[in-house]
Amino acid sequence: MDLFGVLVLAFVTAVFGGITRDVLIGAIPPASIASWHDLALAVAAGLLVFRFYGLFDRLQHPVLFFDAAGLGVFAVAGTQKALDHGINWPMAAVLGMISGIGGGMVRDVLTAQVPTVLRADIYAVAALAGAVVMVAGDALGLPPTAVALAGIALCVSLRLMAIYRGWRLPVAGSKRL
Repeated sequence: MDLFGVLVLAFVTAVFGGITRDVLIGAIPPASIASWHDLALAVAAGLLVFRFYGLFDRLQHPVLFFDAAGLGVFAVAGTQKALDHGINWPMAAVLGMISGIGGGMVRDVLTAQVPTVLRADIYAVAALAGAVVMVAGDALGLPPTAVALAGIALCVSLRLMAIYRGWRLPVAGSKRL
């Protein structure tokens, strides 16, 4: 992939989930395109990955950890934003999940791969679990910071356990449940 392709994928991965959430809740223009900061951060990350591709390829364990952490943060923050816009709790959780997984799904589609969330990995389910913690904490009136940290921790824990223990969801046509 050339430099432009890497930068496009970096931007799409970074912002598409949040843009989707913002459009669906009526937060127009979406926060990710309202200022240049998200673009600058995505371009900087894309340039680093492009320049040091071999290093990132060798450092798979830290990359997977930071991916899980980002998933948790985006899912929880997306859920909170949906709740702040008056979205009901089930849809706020779904929008939080979309915030976390949307960019990666579009990236996978643009690179002609089946999206990770559709391949039985515990990825979207981990994001949804973190989002559900947020809506439950909100409904119970618990301190938002503590609830957010708990939601992130659950999401990251589920994702890392899925990676390192091989946890997977059942696959259509499989005999195991």
